[in-house]
Amino acid sequence: MIGAALLFALAAGADKPARTDAPPIVADRIILVGDSTMAPSSGWGSVFCAEHVKSSVACLNLGRGGRSTRSYRQEGSWDLVLNELRVKGYRSTYVLIQFGHNDQSSIAERWTDLTTEFPANLRTFVSEVRAAGGIPVLVTPLSRRAFRDGKLDNNLEPWAAATRRVAREMKVPLTDLNADSAALVEKLGPVRAMSLAMAPPLPAELAAAKTGTTLPPRPAAEAKLPDVPTKPDGPRGQVARKFDYTHLGSTGAGMVAAIVTTELAAAVPELRGQLLAQ
Repeated sequence: MIGAALLFALAAGADKPARTDAPPIVADRIILVGDSTMAPSSGWGSVFCAEHVKSSVACLNLGRGGRSTRSYRQEGSWDLVLNELRVKGYRSTYVLIQFGHNDQSSIAERWTDLTTEFPANLRTFVSEVRAAGGIPVLVTPLSRRAFRDGKLDNNLEPWAAATRRVAREMKVPLTDLNADSAALVEKLGPVRAMSLAMAPPLPAELAAAKTGTTLPPRPAAEAKLPDVPTKPDGPRGQVARKFDYTHLGSTGAGMVAAIVTTELAAAVPELRGQLLAQ
């Protein structure tokens, strides 16, 4: 009896025209491209997507740990970005590009030459985003939090300067995260800035910071993995948590995401109505 009534109702509804009273959505999209200081679990990108954009904005964090402007392309991650840009239906797509930490690295498959390769790679990113119909936004690399004699050792400033030059030359909106994060870290000082890290410092690291000169970063092998989940069918992925002067824990990610949001609103006025100050 119930089945017959349901079939009758469906048949009656089939004769009615489709309802078209819901207005079409006007949606924007933001794609984040960069290294571990942007990536999930170690950077600011996920907090930015979760807390600083309205629901009418699709925000995709494609930041990946250990990548440079060279390795991000060579491994195929950049192809994924270009594939995303081919997806239609968005009013505008903004691609935020932040590199420098691993371009500066001595690891063979990461490093790039500061004066030639690094700016050339940024220019290629910008040109390809524009050719695909997107809007590139360059982001200078997040400042590290190492101090020497009470002063911040901002060794990424040359890479930030190169990013600024490319932005000027190609008339690209710029989010100067390096300058703003350096100012924040200097204001906090070597001890309070430790609260931005993924894990607490060791007593020796804290003691050194109190003298105004931080210790060198720990070896990567000292990063601690969380306890393995006991539920056999539960999530099994693990992210190493360690104290260093580069990556961000929840406190640091929140503070830096707010900086990026403020800078982005200034650099791209069209996005202001879609960004949340929190």
